[in-house]
Amino acid sequence: MVSDPRSPAIKEWPSNERPRERFTALGPAALRTAELLAILASSGTGGRSALEVAEGLYEHFGRSLRRLGNASGSQLMAVPGIGEARAVAILAALELGRRAAEEERREDDRVAAPRDVYRRFELRLRDLRQEEFHVLLLNTQNAVMREVMVTRGILDASVVHPREVFAPALTEAAAAVILVHNHPSGDPTPSPADREVTRQLVEAGRVLGIPVRDHVIVGNGRYASFLDLGQIPALDR
Repeated sequence: MVSDPRSPAIKEWPSNERPRERFTALGPAALRTAELLAILASSGTGGRSALEVAEGLYEHFGRSLRRLGNASGSQLMAVPGIGEARAVAILAALELGRRAAEEERREDDRVAAPRDVYRRFELRLRDLRQEEFHVLLLNTQNAVMREVMVTRGILDASVVHPREVFAPALTEAAAAVILVHNHPSGDPTPSPADREVTRQLVEAGRVLGIPVRDHVIVGNGRYASFLDLGQIPALDR
């Protein structure tokens, strides 16, 4: 939306057109995405209304909340009218929405299949620009005791050390673990590095008596499971 320096401030608009008043009267579902962002933007700047600032922000990220939610604060602040406080408020609101969606999926914390692991991590990992490696600690009923993020960055055997994967499992007397990481490319096909990391960790788990039940790679809308691919030895199932 092109800004008009003569545009009236939102407070000068008819009350039934102002985002906050529409939110109160009609509820959040009645507002466009840009109107909800305008409420978070709080106020306009430089002759632009809060809605114009919000429209500019939404347009800057391709009208995609997924892209917006995975941007950094500095990237948001590159948009005219968005300062640090507004950037933090917007990112915090999007993170709360993401966590609310995850809560709905965790009513039963038992992991029965690779898809359960994928659904648990999908919203957090699918849009990241770098790899994150997580471990799920399981009890004897295959319920999740705890999640541990082991590393962030390029995945290889020199970065993902068995000590960091299994130390929390030993501390909490976990019965087994599941490995999880993402591919920023969106393609979850295991790489040679993924296979080597998995081989080393499966072997370490065998020695410690804490089997690796699976290694799930999260992509964009799909996943790969080493268990499904037959690449986790039967001894460790």
